[in-house]
Amino acid sequence: MKVLTAKGGEYQISDDLREKLVLLDDGRLFIAKSYSFDPHVRSFIGRLQHKNVNYTIHNADLAIIANYYQDKSNQEDHSDMQRAAKQLFEKGVSLRASDIHIRVSKRGRTQIFFRVHNDLEFIGEKPFEYGDQLCSTIYQAMADVSDSTFEQLSRQDARISEKSKIPENLDGIRIATSPQVDGYIMVLRLLYNDTSDDLSLTNLGYSQTQVDSVEFMKKRPTGVIIIGGPTGSGKSTTLQRTLGSIIHETSGRKHIITVEDPPEYPIPGAVQTPVTNADSEEARSREYQKAIKAAMRLDPDIIMLSEVRDNPTARLVVQAAMTGHQVWTTVHANSALAILNRMMDLGVQPELLSDPTVIAGLICQRLVKKLCPHCKRPLSQHMDEFNDKDIRRFMSVLKDMDKIFVQGHGCDKCRGSGTSGRTVVAETIVTDNKLMKFIKEGDRIGAINYVKNEQNGISMLEHAIIKVSEGLVDPFQAEDVVGALNTVIIERDHSILAEEIR
Repeated sequence: MKVLTAKGGEYQISDDLREKLVLLDDGRLFIAKSYSFDPHVRSFIGRLQHKNVNYTIHNADLAIIANYYQDKSNQEDHSDMQRAAKQLFEKGVSLRASDIHIRVSKRGRTQIFFRVHNDLEFIGEKPFEYGDQLCSTIYQAMADVSDSTFEQLSRQDARISEKSKIPENLDGIRIATSPQVDGYIMVLRLLYNDTSDDLSLTNLGYSQTQVDSVEFMKKRPTGVIIIGGPTGSGKSTTLQRTLGSIIHETSGRKHIITVEDPPEYPIPGAVQTPVTNADSEEARSREYQKAIKAAMRLDPDIIMLSEVRDNPTARLVVQAAMTGHQVWTTVHANSALAILNRMMDLGVQPELLSDPTVIAGLICQRLVKKLCPHCKRPLSQHMDEFNDKDIRRFMSVLKDMDKIFVQGHGCDKCRGSGTSGRTVVAETIVTDNKLMKFIKEGDRIGAINYVKNEQNGISMLEHAIIKVSEGLVDPFQAEDVVGALNTVIIERDHSILAEEIR
């Protein structure tokens, strides 16, 4: 008989409540006679009713309830799986993986992948039952911020932060699950704790001019600074380092409140508030909005919101900026100026988006692999290996081909990958009245020219070209992230002619 309320079982309850009741997998719910009307017992019954669980209540002595928990086999199974999970986490950390993907298929197999330097690497294959038990254990027995049960057919989020359950190199692991056609997938984001030791944006890959722009944004007393980019582009790391630097520079005099769903990296000195345990996306959105409103009432100097995700959130972000707060947040967008389009798409009024006291700064970034310095190869010595059209395209943009390197075949230093970490390519824009006049008039080309010619701004493409020219990045890998390098020449007149792409 399976005990559903055992430690690591389907229903996580406190040790105190475990003394008062036990739920078996045949639906029998044994409750100690003297605790029939205990509020915690009644609350557990409410959970079962909410989940439409079929159960029958039986009164029992405390000794009978305790006997059911004497069977350790269920707990031992979870203990074995916890050890397997931790070994998986440690292997991911040893390869500096950013994510672990566990694809559980009812066709009879579980596939495990690591994302290393933005590429998925196949790690191994296990039976369906192994993956199902592994995911169940990770979610129910190891996560400390999660829904009460793991449901294969639901999209769920959770977090593991208890230090005994994760490698010492991590601050936590963020969990996201989703059903798929023939099973489900669990993705684990590994949150490394060395990110809080280094507050430098330069070390992330930002140029000195871009760092100066962010420093200027930090000094603006009000307005929202928005960091854009696709999923996995390092937005959270940039946000964490920027807020950490503000706390360090002001010796903690600024009251910083974050609203995160869920919290990722620790920001020592900030009050980090989570949004969790919502049963649906609608409920999660409501809880997120409530947390933002609560944060605004807690006398903050700076508010950080992990993401602008919908119309109510976008309006609250702007409202917070208009009521005298400095706000930092992120959004999925393709370029710095496209952030404004995304905010408009989320329902923010155009006149507010063209006010530099409301929108104080725009940042957009992506990540590009860095070449291993020990085995990278000079392009000039290997041109015969590549297509002539590609070489001509590079030569039209890159001035000194002798300084251009391509990925090597791998060595001991880079674990045979040919690459060594990733670097940011970014755009930063400090908003002002002149720029916002172009935005208000819908003159996108005028805005682009103003940023480039009068603010000396560079695009992510131009930033990537600089790094290719310095021999830090493979030109082919740069193009995978920012597009054809010669686009920077083709689009000088904001048009692309047929003969220019042949």
